[in-house]
Amino acid sequence: MLENLTTEARNERTMRLDEMGVTELLKVMNEEDAKVAGAVNQEIPKIAEAVAAITESLRKGGRLIYMGAGTSGRIGLLDAVECPPTFGTSPDQVVGLIAGGSNAFIKAVEGAEDRAELGMVDLQNLGLTGNDAVVGLAASGRTPYVIGGLEYAKRIGAKAISISCNKNAAISSISDIAIEIENGPEVLTGSTRLKAGTSQKLVCNMLSTASMIGLGKVYGNLMVDVQPTNEKLADRAKRIVMEATGCDVSTAENALDLAEGKPKPAILMILTGCTYAVALEKLEQSHGFIGKAAKSTMQ
Repeated sequence: MLENLTTEARNERTMRLDEMGVTELLKVMNEEDAKVAGAVNQEIPKIAEAVAAITESLRKGGRLIYMGAGTSGRIGLLDAVECPPTFGTSPDQVVGLIAGGSNAFIKAVEGAEDRAELGMVDLQNLGLTGNDAVVGLAASGRTPYVIGGLEYAKRIGAKAISISCNKNAAISSISDIAIEIENGPEVLTGSTRLKAGTSQKLVCNMLSTASMIGLGKVYGNLMVDVQPTNEKLADRAKRIVMEATGCDVSTAENALDLAEGKPKPAILMILTGCTYAVALEKLEQSHGFIGKAAKSTMQ
């Protein structure tokens, strides 16, 4: 029942929310938000399990698929669409599904989240396989759309991972890995776009970033697979090459030209003096890790 969920409980600190001055209200919101990182920290062991499972799926050629309704669905979609420019992934490698379809990102589609079969259908339309990892997001932990999706994922043999903001959530019992972040009651009762949404965003940041690091898409703390699709990103790519190699601007620009704008092979070319073709070959052999590729090239 909804009334038994932490995400639906009333926050004792905000019982007179409508009477608070703006400064007092903002301080209380900020203090409540500060609790979110600690709540996420409690679930790091489970998050680490999920990262390992997602990384394994991606290495096998599978996908990371987020699915949710409302705020939860939008958070998954946001993380998915940021992966191609940040990590050079293909648009279909990290996917976001939202109950009601893509139009629901902007305008709610009433009732879509209440139909478990739609979660299954959306995954069927993606051609879900056992190599994929499905992350179901539901602050309440009981959204039928997500439940239907996760149940289907398990039947297919895909990895089923859940993120909820209540303990002993319904979606936890049908997941291979259950992440339960208990943030406490919201400042505005039941408004899970607040602390619940923030905590889900933090976890999605961890899942995608840590998984991509595990795929060799980071060198040091540099995003070496960034796609220079606009002026800002092209400048960032150049600075990444310079930071990674200690070279000057002209050397970085020349290497990027030879490497078709890709920072990763450009870095390897500068570090080892190899050609673009050799850089691509060594990176493939090292599963994308620049450090390993550099050692192999210089042996």
